[in-house]
Amino acid sequence: MEYSVEIKEYERVDDLHRNGYMIIQDPKRFCFGIDAVILSDFAKVKKGDRVIDLCTGTGIIPILMEAKTKALSFNAVEIQPESAEMAERSVRLNGLQDKITINVGDIKNIDELYKPSSFEVVTVNPPYMNEGGGLQNDFSPKTIARHEVLCTLEDVVYASARLLVTQGRLYMVHRPHRLADIIVTLRKYKLEPKTLRFVHSYYDREPTMVLIEAVKNGRPMTKVMAPLIVYNKDGSYTEEIHRIYYE
Repeated sequence: MEYSVEIKEYERVDDLHRNGYMIIQDPKRFCFGIDAVILSDFAKVKKGDRVIDLCTGTGIIPILMEAKTKALSFNAVEIQPESAEMAERSVRLNGLQDKITINVGDIKNIDELYKPSSFEVVTVNPPYMNEGGGLQNDFSPKTIARHEVLCTLEDVVYASARLLVTQGRLYMVHRPHRLADIIVTLRKYKLEPKTLRFVHSYYDREPTMVLIEAVKNGRPMTKVMAPLIVYNKDGSYTEEIHRIYYE
């Protein structure tokens, strides 16, 4: 395959197993993980929806979701210019410039980037870790992606609430140990948790991730789905994970 965009030193091009789409990644910076893939499957998008992905990183979530939904358009925001530029090249590599727009920006200044109530769906795979410690002065790409050094959970939720129309949906993947903080913060900004799904590496292990759907100005009622199990006993992907990745 001949690429129509530049592939830089240390970068690689990975097959996404969806519509022939590919993605550019740099292992020295940050590569997407299973959390982004399962979030793209968990998020429910209706025909004609306008979707925005916060903390987009490589742009993996809008690219995957474009392949399997009938959304009208996708926007994506990334604070790191180098990552945003790489994501934009992935968009061009797949010929998706008319469907996906990558923007460099800080979600703490979301009102400077977008008009309020502009989207039906927000997706976000935010930094999980809030323990500052010695990381407070570490601004490497991997640290920014994993730790709340440039944005916090509250920043993410506030931005989501501002962007969503009434009854719009936020889809987030996070860590179970932050669940109490997440629910409190969602309700602070009138985003009602509607669906939770815990993700377990193996059926007999504690969950490592939680998928969350919240609705702006929604009525109080939370559904907990059956857990999503990643691996069979022999270490192979479960049938559901295999479907998410390859079908």
